[in-house]
Amino acid sequence: MLRYIVRRLLGSIPTLLIIIAMTFFMMRLAPGGPFDQERRLPPEIEKNIKAAYDLDKPLLRQFLDIDAGVCSIRFGATATLEWMRTRGLTQTPEGKFLEASGREARCLGGYLGKLLQGDFGPSFKYKDFTVAELIADGAPVSLRLGSTAILLATVIGMLLGTFAALRQNRWPDYSTMTLAMLGITIPSFVMAPILTLILGVYLGWLPVAGWEDGALRNMILPVVGLALPQIAVISRLTRGGMIEVLRSNYVRTARAKGLPERLVITRHALRSALLPLVSYLGPATAGIVTGSLVMEQIYGLPGIGRYFINGALQRDYTLVMGVVILYATLVIMLNLVADVIYGLLDPKVRYD
Repeated sequence: MLRYIVRRLLGSIPTLLIIIAMTFFMMRLAPGGPFDQERRLPPEIEKNIKAAYDLDKPLLRQFLDIDAGVCSIRFGATATLEWMRTRGLTQTPEGKFLEASGREARCLGGYLGKLLQGDFGPSFKYKDFTVAELIADGAPVSLRLGSTAILLATVIGMLLGTFAALRQNRWPDYSTMTLAMLGITIPSFVMAPILTLILGVYLGWLPVAGWEDGALRNMILPVVGLALPQIAVISRLTRGGMIEVLRSNYVRTARAKGLPERLVITRHALRSALLPLVSYLGPATAGIVTGSLVMEQIYGLPGIGRYFINGALQRDYTLVMGVVILYATLVIMLNLVADVIYGLLDPKVRYD
């Protein structure tokens, strides 16, 4: 198992590099730029700004500059001091960085070169903040929102799916699957305003916006809006898996031995019925976290979604790149976790 995990992690490196490269060049080739304004800047000022952020270099050298030589990374004041402290560097009045021995520090240049050194770069729009600081500020909100929604969806979806499977081809089964189909066909960005209108505006039971340090009342609407489509999918997967398992020989044998139906379901049937669900939950968890970007905009939550959307609209290249890298890593890791759990649940699966 350990060898399989290490092999998967090593194999994910080229995938991540391809995602980084594609996102980098797509952002750079899109119309507009981070410093475009309604009133065009004077050519001298525009030239100096682009030089400060290395945007005056050819596109390939912006991505990776092997001959960059001396480090001259520019951050805001606070971020620069933190970057220097972690690397034991001092800065000259000319903006160069010196090692403890007094020798000028050498770095790979370009976005990828700095990324390999753990530097996501400065934000073009949020002055005196690095991308890493902005992600650290917003990611906990998005992760909490997404993880709560997927946990709620998993529990309710499994209960509904099991309930429908045990009453197959009867009215509880038909009604549950009808609701599931409605949940699948209605996207979360449509359901969320409807819930807000009914529960927040008309009835006044819940706040329609705000976070308030993750108060329960503020989390209910965005979490429910994110969870409803997933509840529908998970209930259908659980129902299908449970129906198939309940017809298997070992379940018939357990019933023939006189085991109570509750033990037949929980000890024998549920474990095998969860296999299709485990395969789905890996990418679904990443998807529901990334889907929270829309919810954060609808409900005014201080998550990473506001940074990503504002960064995309304002061509904040480094900020968009940082969020994309975060989510790509999340997808890769969650798929790996799902595969490992699948192997633990199914003894027939062997990872050599």
